[in-house]
Amino acid sequence: MAAEKSAESHQTANGSGHDRYERIGRALSELLENPLVSGAIGRALGAREKAAVAQELWMAALNLPSAADLERLTRRVRAVSQRLEGVEDGVARLGQTVVAASRIEQRLAGIEERLERIEGSLAKIAEQVGAGPQRAGRSRQGVRRSATAGQG
Repeated sequence: MAAEKSAESHQTANGSGHDRYERIGRALSELLENPLVSGAIGRALGAREKAAVAQELWMAALNLPSAADLERLTRRVRAVSQRLEGVEDGVARLGQTVVAASRIEQRLAGIEERLERIEGSLAKIAEQVGAGPQRAGRSRQGVRRSATAGQG
């Protein structure tokens, strides 16, 4: 409460807050309307523009990049970085494909070895089966010959 009373008494002593802003606005308006002040502000802004142009010329003469040049370079580096990430992702996928192909190659080599063993086993079985009837046939022929020899 004491703070409210002191704020009210301060406003009544100096006028209301709204009146204060109006007085400041009028004072600034009068300053800007003054040809001396407005000319000084115009010259200051012109000097600032000339200084910026001179700075750009000197930076170009010294082969130093401007802020706009650095911004363009930054955007290009970001674009290249994104493209490079895409390439890295593609290389990673390609690496995974190569690993998978290598595993398939190893499995195929194992299957080929098994097939060779199976072929070898089948060849042995075929030899045994093929030799079995021939031996049996020969032994029968030997029995027949000895039987006919005994008759004759």
